[in-house]
Amino acid sequence: MGKVRFVRLAEVINRKQDMRVVSVTVKPTIADCSGTVYVTDLQLQEGPALTGYEPHTEKYLEKYREDGSVKAPVWFNGVVRSEETVILFNLGSTSAGLDIHLYPKSDMAAGTVSLCQGVGGQIAVFPNAMNAEDDVALLASTRECTRNGSPEKKEGFYQYSAAWDSKHKVTLADGKTARLLFFMQEMQDGGEPL
Repeated sequence: MGKVRFVRLAEVINRKQDMRVVSVTVKPTIADCSGTVYVTDLQLQEGPALTGYEPHTEKYLEKYREDGSVKAPVWFNGVVRSEETVILFNLGSTSAGLDIHLYPKSDMAAGTVSLCQGVGGQIAVFPNAMNAEDDVALLASTRECTRNGSPEKKEGFYQYSAAWDSKHKVTLADGKTARLLFFMQEMQDGGEPL
């Protein structure tokens, strides 16, 4: 019996008009393979807030406040060689979407760059090769992935920062180096969810 491997995928569905969605049809399409494919859970979430919560979180999440004023967004810079775990400090009381810009210092082969939470959850892999000094952006705030401002393919999840501190593993090919810029607006509970 073959090894069972589950892959979680997250994608953004943009509507053509600002109208309510009445139904959604999902048609998995598989070609040139063999074996068994399991499709387990499907979750649709409204709005731009990046969470696993449901219903829409906009009503009960708000920007983190200090002394009554909204705290400015936080930036973290880093340099990673091969594989490193970066720890970010999120002073908000709940998770916050994370925008990440990755700037390779040399060319990177296809599929050799990935980002994930902790020890491997919420992984995002970049299947295309990258050139030195590209600006590869994985933006949770807008739910888009770009390279030098143009749409870029990614496989997996947008990233988020857990409350207080969160660990983020950045993996590159052996001996490769990249600069990273992490950006987040810290969040807090804003009231009752319902």
